[in-house]
Amino acid sequence: MSGARMVTKKPAVDDVRKLTGPEKAAVVLLSLGEDHTKLWQGLDEDEIKEISQAMAGLGTVSAQVVEELLVEFVSGMSGSGSVMGSYEQTQKLLASFMPGDRVDALMEEIRGPAGRTMWDKLGNVNEAVLANYLKNEYPQTVAVVLSKIRPDHASRVLTSLPEDFALECVQRMLRMEPVQRDILDKIEQTLRTEFMSNLARTSKRDSHELMADIFNSFDRQTEARFIGALEERNREAAERIRALMFVFEDLSKLDPGGIQTLLRAVEKDSLGLALKGASESLRELFFSNMSERAAKIMREDMESMGPVRLKDVDQAQMAMVQVAKDLAAKGEIMLVGQGGDDELIY
Repeated sequence: MSGARMVTKKPAVDDVRKLTGPEKAAVVLLSLGEDHTKLWQGLDEDEIKEISQAMAGLGTVSAQVVEELLVEFVSGMSGSGSVMGSYEQTQKLLASFMPGDRVDALMEEIRGPAGRTMWDKLGNVNEAVLANYLKNEYPQTVAVVLSKIRPDHASRVLTSLPEDFALECVQRMLRMEPVQRDILDKIEQTLRTEFMSNLARTSKRDSHELMADIFNSFDRQTEARFIGALEERNREAAERIRALMFVFEDLSKLDPGGIQTLLRAVEKDSLGLALKGASESLRELFFSNMSERAAKIMREDMESMGPVRLKDVDQAQMAMVQVAKDLAAKGEIMLVGQGGDDELIY
C-alpha cells in the first residue's frame, strides 16, 4: 500500500542492563503514569526531547525490569551526593507523587533484601552455635527467629536447645500471629549487632575442613601430589584432611536405599564412566542395587567404552560425588565420611 510503513514488533526488554540512561528515565516516568506529569517540569528542553524519543521507541518492558528500575530510582534518591537521604525521607518524598500502595510496595522492596540477607545468613550458621545464642533469649523471640529460617535448619536448632525451652518455643510458634514490622526490625537489629558481628570471631570454619573441600575438587593425580607433599611437611595435618574428605570410594558406605537413590539421580553415561575407574567391590555394590537386566546393560556399556582417559573418569566420579552431596543436603541420603565418627547403628 502506498505510504504505509512496515512496523516490526520489538521484543520485550527483560534485562535492565540493555537500557540506556534515557530509556531508564522513560520507564520510570511511564510507570508513574499521567497523574505525575509535573515531574517533567524539572527537566530542561534537551532532556525532555531525549527522554521523549527514548519513550516513543521503547516498546514493551517486562514487569521485573520496571520493578528493578523503580528500586534503583528510589535507592539512588536515598543516598546520592550531598543530599541527606534516609528511609523516612525517601518514603515521604515518594508519597508526594505516588499512590500509597505503590510507595509501601517500593519501600518494602528496599527494606526487604536486608531482612532476607539476615535470615539467609542465619541459615548458614551452625545449628549448635545458633542454639547456644538463642537459649538465652525469650521464647517468643526464638519462635520468631525459627519461623523465619528454613524448616530443616529450624528443626536442627530446636533439637540443640534444652528440651523444655524448645517445647516452649514450639508452643509459641503454634500460637504465633503475624509479627509487626517494627518488632521484626528490632529482632533483626539485635541479631545483627549482638550475634552476627561476633560470629566471625567465635565460629571460624576449621581450616582443615576447608582444605578437605578443596582437595575433594582435585583430580586424583593432583590430590595425591598435594597430600604426598603435605605428609612430608605435616603428617598430622595431612591425616586430618584425608579424614575429612569425602571421595568416590566412600560411596561404598552408603546403605542400599542411598545407593538406589543415587542411581536414580545420576546420568547413565556418567555412571558407566565413573564405575569404569572404580574398585571391583564398589562396582559390584552398584550392580547389586540394579535390576539384573540394568546391571547387564551397564556392564556391556562399560566394556564397549574401551580405554578411557583417567581425566574423564575423575570428572565423572567428582560429578557423582557432588550429586551425592546434593542429595545429602536435601536429606534424601546419608553420607558417611572417612573419619569413622559417623558409624551407623541399625
